Amino acid sequence: MTASASPDTTTPLPPDAQLDLRGTPCPINFVKTKLRLEQLPPGSLLEVWLDGGEPIEQVPDSLTMAGYLIEQIQADAAGFFRVWVRCPQALATGN
Repeated sequence: MTASASPDTTTPLPPDAQLDLRGTPCPINFVKTKLRLEQLPPGSLLEVWLDGGEPIEQVPDSLTMAGYLIEQIQADAAGFFRVWVRCPQALATGN
């Protein structure tokens, strides 16, 4: 693998878990993704497979609003999208 690979073709580190939600409608795909992320320890990386259209348009934005970090979105040759989502580290309390 070369350091000059474009962002669309590079792959993040291997995920800690994977979730195939192809064929799952909105908002169920967001709910299932969020539930799976809540089961993972802070800092974990989840790879989610989503359909095009509404799922790829809505789920990443909804996850970002919920406090998760979208590391990468990649179109797959098979016609779906791979989304790598990082669980945030434990939130600090008190300011």
